[in-house]
Amino acid sequence: MRSTRNRGRTKALIAAPLTALVLLTATACEDSGSSYGAGPAGQPADQQAPAEPPAEAPADADPPTGEEPAADAPPKQAPAPSISVRTAETDLGTILVDDQGRTLYGFTKDKPGQANCDADCIAVWPALISAKDVTAQGGADASLLKEVKLGAGAEQSVYGDWPLYYYVGDVTAGDVNGQGLDGEWFVIAPDGKLIKSEA
Repeated sequence: MRSTRNRGRTKALIAAPLTALVLLTATACEDSGSSYGAGPAGQPADQQAPAEPPAEAPADADPPTGEEPAADAPPKQAPAPSISVRTAETDLGTILVDDQGRTLYGFTKDKPGQANCDADCIAVWPALISAKDVTAQGGADASLLKEVKLGAGAEQSVYGDWPLYYYVGDVTAGDVNGQGLDGEWFVIAPDGKLIKSEA
């Protein structure tokens, strides 16, 4: 009997620590499971608070386009100024000039209404051409003013029978430095005739 009692006591003494060890292990696992992968403030990872949405841009901000603002459009070109033929008083008498007072000449090698001044000639005696119609003013006779077509669609003004030219040697309004040059270049009177006298 004593032997049986001692065996039962021995089993009870061994079982008690084992039971306590099992309980401690189970408790430790529960504590560990509650914190593994936890988010802020001990929350599990799958129960984290949603991230705050990004701040909205101000209502008046321009949306980004990735493009620089377009440069200002170039200003419109001013329309071509109109030119007029008029008269001026000089030592040669009353002659034709343009609206800036520059003297106009006729070339004796030209035929009525037909220009014969070639490229070298034009370099010294520029033709009176204009993007707009040339008008007669201040003593010039509108009925004598017309145009003759040149190359490349340009038109030269003609007064009477004479296509009109400037002279590059005339520097200021009223100069008549081209008068009588080579015996071929002369100023023009209001009636459309060449003035061949000397100043």
